[in-house]
Amino acid sequence: MARTTNRVGLDAPRGRSGMRARPAQPSRDRFGRFTEWVARAMGTPTFLALLTIFCVAWIAWNTLAPEPLRFDSQVYGFTVLTLVLSLQASYAAPLILLAQNRQDDRDRVQIEQDRQRAERNLADTEYLAREIVALRLALTELTEQVMTREALRHELKALLDERDDAGSAS
Repeated sequence: MARTTNRVGLDAPRGRSGMRARPAQPSRDRFGRFTEWVARAMGTPTFLALLTIFCVAWIAWNTLAPEPLRFDSQVYGFTVLTLVLSLQASYAAPLILLAQNRQDDRDRVQIEQDRQRAERNLADTEYLAREIVALRLALTELTEQVMTREALRHELKALLDERDDAGSAS
């Protein structure tokens, strides 16, 4: 028979109270993700087609069905249908605005990251430009030194030739 004990798992982190940590809480952002899902779904042709089918079915039922089975009178302009669509719109508008605000926040963060990336690229480009200028200056200086050496060699050779000519003439 196996004996069960109340052991605290060593692989579980401890909370502040010293007790075992609770399972991870569901994301506080779940409602925000839900609003984005609603906003995306309401902007699709599928949603519009389903809403159209719903309205046509509603009107057809309340026009063609036997009188006792009808629940929305066409005499009063399908008042219940109007209320249902108004209720749907009254919930849809704030959900879409919440999703839009979340998107604006994400865009703001993205713009800031793009700005920082552009600043880094500019700094890197300026650094590389300075390095290229330094290399050009060093290359120009080296070229001038080589030309100066060549000129010096030429002059020394000319002097040696003159000395040899003067030494041979004497």
